[in-house]
Parts: sequence; structure tokens; C-alpha cells
Amino acid sequence: MPDLLLELFSEEIPARMQAKAADDLRRLATDKLVAEGLVYEGAKAFATPRRLALTVHGIPARQPDLKTERRGPKVGAPDAAVQGFLKATGLNSLDEAKIQRDPKGDFYIGLIEKPGRAAIDVLAEILPVIIRTFPWPKSMRWGARSGKPGSLSWVRPLHAITATFGLETEEPDVVKFEVDGIEAGQTTYGHRFLAPSAISVRRFEDYEAKLLDAKVVLDPERRKDAILTDAKQLAFAQGFDLVEDQNLLDEVSGLVEWPVVLMGSFEQEFLKTPDEVIRATIRNNQKCFVVRDPKTGKLANKFILVANIEAIDGGKTIIGGNERVIRARLSDAKFFYEADLKTRLEDRLPKFEQIVFHEKLGTQAERIKRIERLAAEIAPLVGADVARAKRATHLAKADLLTEVVGEFPEVQGLMGKYYALAQGEDASVAAACEEHYKPQGPADRVPTDPVSVAVALADKIDTLVGFWAIDEKPTGSKDPYALRRAALGVIRLIAENALRLSLMKAAASALAGLSVKPADAQKLPNDLLAFFADRLKVQLREQGARHDLVDAVFALGGQDDLLMIVRRVEALGKFLESDDGKNLLAGTKRASNILSIEEKKDKRAFDGAPDAALYSLEEEKALAKAIGEVKAEASAAVAKEDFAAAMRALAKLRSPVDAFFEKVRVNDDDAKVRENRLKLLNEIRSATRAVADFSKIQD
Repeated sequence: MPDLLLELFSEEIPARMQAKAADDLRRLATDKLVAEGLVYEGAKAFATPRRLALTVHGIPARQPDLKTERRGPKVGAPDAAVQGFLKATGLNSLDEAKIQRDPKGDFYIGLIEKPGRAAIDVLAEILPVIIRTFPWPKSMRWGARSGKPGSLSWVRPLHAITATFGLETEEPDVVKFEVDGIEAGQTTYGHRFLAPSAISVRRFEDYEAKLLDAKVVLDPERRKDAILTDAKQLAFAQGFDLVEDQNLLDEVSGLVEWPVVLMGSFEQEFLKTPDEVIRATIRNNQKCFVVRDPKTGKLANKFILVANIEAIDGGKTIIGGNERVIRARLSDAKFFYEADLKTRLEDRLPKFEQIVFHEKLGTQAERIKRIERLAAEIAPLVGADVARAKRATHLAKADLLTEVVGEFPEVQGLMGKYYALAQGEDASVAAACEEHYKPQGPADRVPTDPVSVAVALADKIDTLVGFWAIDEKPTGSKDPYALRRAALGVIRLIAENALRLSLMKAAASALAGLSVKPADAQKLPNDLLAFFADRLKVQLREQGARHDLVDAVFALGGQDDLLMIVRRVEALGKFLESDDGKNLLAGTKRASNILSIEEKKDKRAFDGAPDAALYSLEEEKALAKAIGEVKAEASAAVAKEDFAAAMRALAKLRSPVDAFFEKVRVNDDDAKVRENRLKLLNEIRSATRAVADFSKIQD
């Protein structure tokens, strides 16, 4: 079957837009093909700085003929309705329609036959639409063509469109269409400087090979591999290790069509500046990689750049230009760093009194005081020294006012650590200045130093409680204050450090420190706890655990010790994987279903202790005895926080529950016996609630 080749050749497409643009092009084209009945075999899109390309192979040469039935008006309907039906279906008269019998009457049915068209004609219609409606995040219109103002909105001026369609064994046809005066053809262009001449192409394989000859590597992944391999080899040849940076690699590969890796250097004196500042300077300003001395683990005074040209002088001029810029940037960074060291962190804090954190939550200075008080309360609970926790909280935000962080916001916290160490602060205090922001994502490291943990928890809990108090909660996909991330951070800090902490008490304490009070202050901790439950489900689901088990544990109420919740969920999950667990769950669900039906029928609950005198069958007596023993044993195990033992206790219910349902008729003719047996079923539900609400667990 024929293949499609499409290329949109333009001025430079911003690197940050290329990957999504390629994906959008593939998605839009294939969606429209399928909508037209042209089911394809495979599709792949590519992007370089100057082109978007798409290949779709295995497209049928023609659309299938389409036959559809359309229901019309009732037999005997007014003439206007009949004429509208005939016009819509293309029928000449009602003699060409069928009559379908229906309980509501007889209706006319029209058979619409639409012959399929040649796929190339369909493509000529849908491709211009895709180009004109392409979802660039930012686009532009530019100069006139043939005396008429341009109408196409594109990310950068579009110069050429290549569109061919045909079989591999035949000469492909050009898909004939035009967009804003640009006619589709078979002509593209190579590298802007190394091979700028026009290139005639036929199909994708020919196109990709000719571009490679013209110094254009079409596939972004191939460009990334080439850059990474050459950079590692160049660093290794000089006795260094490349400091890998995936985000930078993604960006740089979008800046070049023919990557050429070169190495430059800078003065040794700049290495007195922290490594992270050097790296941020070189990365942000020149999009260059840094290298590390494997002997010391510190940065070397070298950098690796990626050029888009094979220079006649071997790249000396390119390297020299980058060295001049980097030297100037590093000089600025060194000046900022040395200037920052002249002012102690605490001397910067008065400025926070004029900086508003949020109009409803006060200044940054007020927030620091709140976090300091909360950290002092949390510190003993996590094994941290109170004085150090307060000192760390006092200084933790101060680096936001430094010159280096003002220039490179991504090193906030880290610079606080460096400045704290430089002024002689305790190592734990300095570490907390950096680590109190962590973890900032699922892959980020979780602090383990107790002082860092105390400050990090206080910071995140204050943020959550504050925005909850002013009703600025996340809604849908919107979370402008990153509250979901803060909640996940609290969960990871508690779980991975095995901390015992009451979230309700911590939230109440944070709320007490706020000057603004919510309308229902008593409701806030419970609302926040529900939010933590949702975040915990997300966290456990990512770890492969079942989110319904979290619901089952939280449904018991009063559960705000996240560590114990996690451990209970883990034990419950293992129990339900066993035969005893599966069967007991089925039995409990059966009991709950029967109870729900009978409670609805009788409009009452069957709680209260069953009357042992009404037990007439051995299976009733055995179940009642087992429930009593299991309740006591499971409750005692839960009180000791031995959830595995609690599950083992529940397992003892399996046999008597199975025997009960096999031998006992619950809805006995004797009303008192029926009521007593329903109460016994309620006891099953009550016994399992020592561990979790089994009704929340999915089968």
C-alpha cells in the first residue's frame, strides 16, 4: 500500500516546541486519515530546527465505499418532512426508500451510498487543514505573497511544503495543494550553511538519506545519541567525565541539524565559585555541558559545546567566541557570590518584612515566624534538636535575597547551605537550608537529617494549611501553589523516615499560627486529611499498591498517622492476595449485601449483640464464637500496631463464614431468628472493621 511523506520547511522552530509539534503533526494527520476510513499501518514524525516531517506507511490507495442507512419521517408525514428526507439522502422519490416497521409506526429508511475517493485526493483536502489549524503555542504572520498579505499563522515563516504519496515500487505522486501561496512539491533543502541547495525527494527513505548527505540528521533521538556519545568521548580523551544533563541534551539537540561537539576552557580561578553556580552559568547562558575531574569529583575548567557547523578552522573561532562569553558570565557569577558572602544571612531578613508572601497570608517575614514556631513543635517528634530546627528555619529563606539566587533561581536553598557554612553555622542547620524544599518531585531525594525533616515538614504543612484557610485549594488540573506536590512531599518525608506524626494536630497547630481564620476552623484539618488521603492513593498507586485499600483504611475514621496507614495498607494488601483473604472478602461482601437489602426493606439497622439463646445450628454458634475471638485478637494486634498479626486473626473467620453461608438460611421464617442472624452478619462486618472497612475494597 502507498506511503505518505510530508515535510514543512521553515525558519528556526524553538527547541522547546519541537517534540510536541512532531507529536501533534502525527496525531492530527492520523486522526483525520482514520476519520476518512483510511486505516494506516504505521506513522512516525520528526523535528529539526528547520522542519517538521511525517511519514505514514500502509495507507489504502482508495477509501472504502460507504453505505449507511438514514431513518426518515413516518409514512404519511407532511410533504415538507418527506422532501427534506429525500434531499438529505439524495433519493429521487420515496419509491427508492425502504419502509421499516416499528412499534411507534412505519418509517421510511434511505440507503445512502457514498463511493470512496482516491486517497491522494483525500490527502489534498486534509493536509492544508492540518497546516492552517496547527496548534502552535505561539505563532506569527509575516510578509505578503504575490502582492497579497499573508494569511497563514505559523511558528516561523514557512518556506516550502513537501508532500508525496505512492507505492515503494513506483514513482510517487505529489499531493497537490497550496497554503498561502506555497505549493506542495518534492523539493526540500539541506543544512543552511553546509548544503543549502534544493533537494528533490521521492519517498521517506530517499528523503532521509538525501538529508543526511546534505548534513541534516532528521531523527532527534539520533542527534541526541550522537551528541552524548561524542561529548563523553571528548571528555574521556581529556581525562574528564561528562556531567550528563538530559534536559540540556533535549534542548541542544533541538538547536542543531548537524551536531559537532567541541571543547573549550575557562580560567582556573573561577573554580572558587560553587560548582552548581558554574554549571548554572554555563548551562543557562551558553547551553553548554560541564565536565568533572574523576579524581576529585569537582568540576574542571572545561566545557563542551555543540555547534551546528563543521568549521574550516576546526571550530577554533566558535570555541573562542563561547569562551569569551562564558568568561564574562563566570566573572559576573564570581562577583555575585563573593558579594553575597559579605552579608550574613540573618542581616538580610528585615527585607522580608516588605515582601508579601500572599495578600491574605501576610509577608514572608510573618510566614518565617510561623514556620519557625511549627518546626519547634515538630522537632521533638522527629528526633531533631529544637534550637537547631528554629535556627535553620530562621535562615532557610534568606538566600532568596542574594545576588546569585536572583540570577539563578534554580540554586535557591543550595546557596543557602553554602552561605550558612561560610558563616560558621552548624552542619545540620546548613543542610536544612538546602533540604527544606525537598522532596520536590517523585524522583527527588528525601531528607533524612532530623533538622532538615522538621523544617521541611513545617514549611510544607504551613503552606497547605495557609492556602486551605483562604480557600485556595487545587481545582481540577489547576494547582498554582503546587499544593499537591507539597502534600506528596509530606507523605514521603513521613513514610521514608518512618515518622509517627499526627497530621490533625500538626494542621491545628499551623492553623493557630495564622492571622486569618477560615469560616469553619474545625472542619479544615478533616478536609486537609481527605486531601492527604487522595495524595496517598496516588503515591501508593505509583508504587503498585491498590488505591481502594487506602479508602478502606481511611473509612474507619480517626486515621491521621500516615506511617501506620501505609503499614496497615501494606498488610491488608498482602492478606487479600492469600486465599483466606480473598474468600473472607467475598464472605464479608455477601454479608454486607444481604444486610443492605434487608435494612432497606425493614428500614432499620441490625446492630446490637445477637442473642446466643436463639442459635439453633452449630454453624451459627461456631461463627459467633469465632467472631468474638477474632475481634479481641485483631483489636489487640492493631493496638500493638502489629497489622500482620491482625490479618492472621481475621483469617480465622474464613472457615466459619463459609460454613455459615453454606448451611444457614439467613431469612428464616421465624422473625426473631431472622433478626438474630442478620445481627450476626453485622458482627462479621464489625469484626473486619478492626482492620479496615471491607465494603470499600473492590473485588
